[in-house]
Amino acid sequence: MTGLARLTGEFAQLLTPAEGNDAKLTVWITAVRSTDLPHLHSFTNGLELDRAAVDAGLTTPYHNGRTEGVNTRTKKIMRQMHGRAGFSLLRHRILLQ
Repeated sequence: MTGLARLTGEFAQLLTPAEGNDAKLTVWITAVRSTDLPHLHSFTNGLELDRAAVDAGLTTPYHNGRTEGVNTRTKKIMRQMHGRAGFSLLRHRILLQ
């Protein structure tokens, strides 16, 4: 198994919220930085920029998936209707789906 596949699998295991994932993430970031994988180095730098939010996402069972799904669906409908109709038709299409 390549290093990239192993590290990606380890990170995927962290995505199930559980206590102690914040400490495991620190260990994972250390392991990534000791490898020669520049794209993962960039990814870990992004994780470190908002570490408090990342830790909360990995340790708490709460999420906003349903809200994000509604936002994504609304944006898709808006793109489909771009320039063709006004707000009233957009509102009806969202409410009827």
